[in-house]
Parts: sequence; C-alpha cells; structure tokens
Amino acid sequence: MDELVENLKELGLNSYEAKVYLALLKKYPATGYEVSKLADIPQARAYDTLKALEAARIVTSSNSKPITYTPIKPKELTKRYRRKITSTLDYLEKKLPNVKDNYTEPILSIYGEFSIREKIIEIIKNARKEIFMEIWSQDFKHFESHLFDAYNRGLDIKMVGYDNFSCNFGTVFRHYNGREIEYALGGKMIFITADNQEGLFGKIENKKHENPDVLWTKNEDIVFLLKEFIIHDMYLIDISEQFPEQLKYFYGAGLKRLKDKVLGGTDFYKVH
Repeated sequence: MDELVENLKELGLNSYEAKVYLALLKKYPATGYEVSKLADIPQARAYDTLKALEAARIVTSSNSKPITYTPIKPKELTKRYRRKITSTLDYLEKKLPNVKDNYTEPILSIYGEFSIREKIIEIIKNARKEIFMEIWSQDFKHFESHLFDAYNRGLDIKMVGYDNFSCNFGTVFRHYNGREIEYALGGKMIFITADNQEGLFGKIENKKHENPDVLWTKNEDIVFLLKEFIIHDMYLIDISEQFPEQLKYFYGAGLKRLKDKVLGGTDFYKVH
C-alpha cells in the first residue's frame, strides 16, 4: 500500500489525497467519517481532502444525506494523467530549446579505463550511419565485436590503426609512426566520432601512470573538428603510401622539411 501511495504522489497527489483515493477504492460510496477510518487520517483532514479531490474531479459526491463519495475508476485516473503528462512533455520538448537560443552542448571528462570503454561501446551501439576512429591494436580488441556489429548494421566504418593493426572489415588506414606519436604525447590516444553528432578523444593509456581520461561531447563544432582531424590523418596516410618516393624527394626522410616548414624546427610537437 505504501508503494501505491508513493506512486500516486508521483502523479502530483499529496499523501492524504493518495490515501483517501485508495480508501475509496476499497469501499464506495463512503461517508467522510468512513473514509477517515479506512484511510487512517484525522476526520477533519478527510473532509478537506475529499473536497480537494472533488474539485480535481477524482471523486464525486452524492446529493444524499449523509453525503457519500465515489472515486473515478483507476483506468480513468491513469488515462487522464497519461494525457496530462504527454501533453506537458510535448509542450516542454517544443518550448524548452527556445529558452536559451545559444545553448551549447557541454564537453565532459570521463576518467578510468572501464568508464572510457563503456562510453566508447555506447557510442558505437548508438551510431546509425558512420563511425570514424583512430585506435591502437591493443584497444581495438575491446571494441572489435561491437564495431563488427555496427558494420553488419550497414554503418560506414573507417579507422586509422596503430601498432601492427589488423582488421577484416571497414576501411583501415595503417599508421606506421605510432611509437613516435606515443612517445611525443606521453601515452596512447583514441579518437572517435559517430554520425557527426557525438565524439570522444583523449589518452586511453597514460605513460605517467595517471588515471586515463578522455573528453566526450555532442557539441557539433567540436565533433566536426575531431572528424576533420581524423580525415586529414587518413589523407596523409594514403598519400604517403601511394607516393613514398616523391614525398621523400620533396620533403626529405620522415617529411623533415615539411615539419620544419610547419613547426619551425621545434622538437616539442612531433606527431607525424
């Protein structure tokens, strides 16, 4: 009975109203005195509550003396509140986005290997059209089955794979400078976007033995930049594979002259 009272309160009834309605369901029609006994509440509160429920059209009263009260059927009660709740939710769904015109999706931190993996699996499962990803082979094994399921659902799966990466589905661009990047950044990074709507990036393994942490967001501008980063890596990898001698001729071994041109010869940022 307590559980029924609590659930009725979730609809907006107070404790007395919930108890009086349940009491009337047990015995109706009933007088105010009978209701107070059945509901185990003071008689004065019973009468006040019956008037409130009558005003809300949850109970009806008779024209007889003494006055008796009858509850509406449970199906009518739930039907009425279902309509009310649905109408309210429809209104809020329509109007709330207009409260703040420049609403910006937050960027949230996710800490710990387990939590990061759970979020990545959630992103993969929720994706409907495409997934772009940069990932190490040792991490790929944790997501391979979920990515394969997504591939079988018809998703376009494109990945940059590090460290002897092996995959039999989707399109894979193998990155051969993984160790250099890992050393420069102090750990293994992961990048993923789904449907141009959701993205995650950060260190999934930290060489400083700190707790791994990544950033997750549905901010479309950040997701766009993240996808652009992945796509440009794919461009560079494919060009390097198709024209290795020409690139070496123009830019030197390891693209040194290009790196010097872009980075000014600094040793701080070596990622490609």
